[in-house]
Amino acid sequence: MNILSKYALITGATSGIGYELAKLFAADGYNLIIVARDQQELENKAAEFKTNGIDVRCIAQDLFDPGNAFAVYEEVKSLGIPIEILVNDAGQGVYGLFSETDIDRELDIIDLNVSSLVILTKLFLKDMLARNSGKILNVASIASKSPGPWQSVYHGTKAFVLSFTEAIREELKDTGISVTALMPGVTDTDFFRKADMLESKAVQDKSAMADPADVAKDGYDALMAGKDKVVSGLKNKVQVAMGNVMPDSMLAHQMAEQQKPAGNEELPEDQDQSAIVNEDAEFENSAVDPGVVSPETQEDGDDAEDQGQDEESADQQNAT
Repeated sequence: MNILSKYALITGATSGIGYELAKLFAADGYNLIIVARDQQELENKAAEFKTNGIDVRCIAQDLFDPGNAFAVYEEVKSLGIPIEILVNDAGQGVYGLFSETDIDRELDIIDLNVSSLVILTKLFLKDMLARNSGKILNVASIASKSPGPWQSVYHGTKAFVLSFTEAIREELKDTGISVTALMPGVTDTDFFRKADMLESKAVQDKSAMADPADVAKDGYDALMAGKDKVVSGLKNKVQVAMGNVMPDSMLAHQMAEQQKPAGNEELPEDQDQSAIVNEDAEFENSAVDPGVVSPETQEDGDDAEDQGQDEESADQQNAT
């Protein structure tokens, strides 16, 4: 075990932004607790991270069920391990017109992107406050800054994550705990292929996508510096700045044009374009952030790593 004996817990840690964040923590000597759905994938990544001479624990849980967020906390408590850093990277989105997408999928997304994130933050924050020490990184998205036609529920959940993060940061300003939001844009993973989203205009220019390692480094540096939030990438910074002065109606129209299927100015009324997209190649988000698309490009990581209630949707799954 590393002499630091400090642990970082990362959801959506087996792919995308979450995986790259885990690599950074491991390289800096932090012990890890990694959370995702697939036990074998967790063990494979744990073996890699252990080459840094650290301790790595795996927790296989499906955070589409908020009850499993409580189970994650209870398992950590049973191990007697204090969490110094919490990274909420797991997340998912749905691509398609809201009138055509699956409501059960969307409720799953809300549970994952919002409910499980809030539960984990609440539980581990209480322990951090008892020690007056700790850091939290929530993977939001530049999607949080604009309405998102074709990804309406996803954008709404990321707006929640950003607002929630900024609110609790203010509440904690006189404590030893810092809270940071990472806001990626379009990030290069294979999630678009798995999501069956390759027809979207947003993914046609692969060269314009961000490297998840670069996004993770931006988030890691901001977290360690105690910053409130970080927008990863110059183009995304420009887009967010523009969005701050543009009417929401204009932003919504811009997003609709950028995210609709390529070559389809008007879709047949009977054509269902819905498709599950995922940010955690492993179980939910982790790691790509389809986010919002910049004018030049195409959305924890966080966030990023989707799952439905059956095996077929689980195959489409993918931090932050």
